[in-house]
Amino acid sequence: MTSEPATMDTPLKKLVGEKTAKALASHLDMHTAGDLIYHFPRRYDERGEHTDIRSLDVGEQVTVLAQVQRTAVRPMRQRRGNLLEVTVGDGSGGVLTLTFFGNQAWRERELRPGRWGLFAGKVTEFRGKRQLNGPEYVLLGEGGDGEAAANEEVEEFAGALIPVYPAAAAVPTWVIARCVRVVLDTFTPPEDPLPATVRAARNLIGIDTALREIHRPSSKEELYRARRRLKWDEAFAVQLTLVQRKHRAADWPAKSRPPRDGGLLDAFDARLPYELTPGQRSVGTEVAADLATAHPMHRLLQGEVGSGKTVVALRAMLQVVDAGGQAALLAPTEVLAAQHYRGMLDLLGPLARAGELGAADGATRVELVTGSLGAAARRRALAEVAEGRAGIVLGTHALLYEGVDFADLGLVVVDEQHRFGVEQRDALRAKADQPPHVLVMTATPIPRTVAMTVYGDLEISTLSQLPQGRSPIASHVVPAAEKPAFLDRAWRRLREEVAAGHQAYVVCPRIGEGPASEEEPPREDDNGRRPPLAVTEVAPLLAEGPLHGLRIGVLHGKLPADEKDAVMRSFAAGDLDVLVATTVVEVGVDVPNATVMIVLDADRFGVSQLHQLRGGVGGGSAAGLCLLVTEAMEGSPARERLDAVASTTDGFKLAELDLEQRREGDVLGATQSGRRSHLRLLSLLRDADLIRDARAEAIALVEEDPELLRHPALAASVAALVDEERAEYLEKG
Repeated sequence: MTSEPATMDTPLKKLVGEKTAKALASHLDMHTAGDLIYHFPRRYDERGEHTDIRSLDVGEQVTVLAQVQRTAVRPMRQRRGNLLEVTVGDGSGGVLTLTFFGNQAWRERELRPGRWGLFAGKVTEFRGKRQLNGPEYVLLGEGGDGEAAANEEVEEFAGALIPVYPAAAAVPTWVIARCVRVVLDTFTPPEDPLPATVRAARNLIGIDTALREIHRPSSKEELYRARRRLKWDEAFAVQLTLVQRKHRAADWPAKSRPPRDGGLLDAFDARLPYELTPGQRSVGTEVAADLATAHPMHRLLQGEVGSGKTVVALRAMLQVVDAGGQAALLAPTEVLAAQHYRGMLDLLGPLARAGELGAADGATRVELVTGSLGAAARRRALAEVAEGRAGIVLGTHALLYEGVDFADLGLVVVDEQHRFGVEQRDALRAKADQPPHVLVMTATPIPRTVAMTVYGDLEISTLSQLPQGRSPIASHVVPAAEKPAFLDRAWRRLREEVAAGHQAYVVCPRIGEGPASEEEPPREDDNGRRPPLAVTEVAPLLAEGPLHGLRIGVLHGKLPADEKDAVMRSFAAGDLDVLVATTVVEVGVDVPNATVMIVLDADRFGVSQLHQLRGGVGGGSAAGLCLLVTEAMEGSPARERLDAVASTTDGFKLAELDLEQRREGDVLGATQSGRRSHLRLLSLLRDADLIRDARAEAIALVEEDPELLRHPALAASVAALVDEERAEYLEKG
């Protein structure tokens, strides 16, 4: 080990030794001093404020601060030797049993009643008691008889605030703390990347002080200031990236597509059978103005299921066709692409029948391009697209494959953007000579701070009112475990709706046998929970049991495309009473006659997902009903989440709740790029004001120095915090 000054790039093996460095690398992906310094404590324990043992979950890897209450040694039944059982408590009434196998008399002497320690391990349960088997531990402070504990590790925890790090079984928190101390003792801080003017204006401490105080806080006040500075760095890095990209995009050339009097758009508006809502009009005006500029539109359109986003998108597509271009709409599934196709043909009527009898003057053609088209139909559709006769092209990402060429692609509409990868959108963009205008649609309401942080380079439009004629949706939780009679009542309620001439969905979290796919969660029965209910298992049980005699169809993502389409068509036509499906129905499949949805194992779905699912009922004039069936007990977090969904139809409220309950790295795309997220402290909900301030500073800085040439340390820091892959993810939403 070296005593030379350490920099951010110094390999850890030079500082903490080969063996420890290897453990840090293989278990926590840490290789340099910088990796370790930016591995921040997850929380801080205080002597007088101990972890609540009662809140521990079975299966969780934990570190608890607790006091030894009593020890007991007994012979093992199955093999030779003794078992040492140590009962520890945290002062809150919670107790935990530590078990050590083998003859370890020295441990019994060490773990005397009254001694405090940090104990780390995986929580298991034995005969109703929670325990840690063979935990790692370090004892703190003085022994019960006043003897001062002298070893170096114990000194690490002499301060009032004890850092507890995200750890691994092989690298417990105190080993990380010891390594951090070794590094900090020889660490030469990097040049502070934050311009002094910003530091002064926002009252932020220097980076060296912040990094030292977050690991070894001298007081709660100093810890708060350290966290605030490091959160600022994260927010500022993201906002600078987004503002720079927005700035660069404004310089890209795009073909202007201004509205044309007397064109298809005017004809479409004249034949629309209903009035546009004020929201649709104002968003339409924003989009029309964007399309008329010589820079690419980059707009996000958010609105609940049924708020009329598709009509806004279709009007934008017609404006582009009027200006001589083509428009493509990407849908996440063939079912949805086919539904958009049928819906647009109905809305456009003779305006979409160029070359056919009864076509309107100046009509265009609408083509559907999906992977399941037959060879002859595909050749014909591709020729229509390549020669420019098809002004509107709909499809899944099959549109992106080789062989689909556009004559003049002017607008790309992406429906439910979170279903598409970055590469797929890039491939579509590459099909135009100049960057096309882009309109991204989502039915998942996005809280303001997420919009600012994840979609900060898109202009955002929101459709908040539902069109006239959409009915309210009532939602109720059905507690199947506590009140089985309620579940029987739910099936009777479904039969009543069918008897009244309506239709119903039954949604399950899983398809059936075979590995989990994107639309079904993994079978999380490690802790004794049964696997989630599956479509292929539930459908026959319903057909033989509570829904006997009804016409039941099955829909899930593993069915061949033509079969999926056939099932959806027969449900839409009213030939099926009940559709048993996975979340493949989540993305806006539109059957106005469907009035009831029963979601089984509803606690296995996310909040926004449930909100979006229930948008599938109540699309017609009859009221919608959504029943959330769960075995989650009253008072549990899962049950509280479902109660929240049932209590409001405000998608924005639910989106905030969803955000609180998800790991925020998911929101920032850490899972998208597969890279380790460097955004560790920032909370999109709690730090909304800080993010807003960081955005204001980022806009001011980029306006005067677009490429950060006068701030090289800041540019390097941004590159480290928001790596290129994540920057691309942020850019493309």
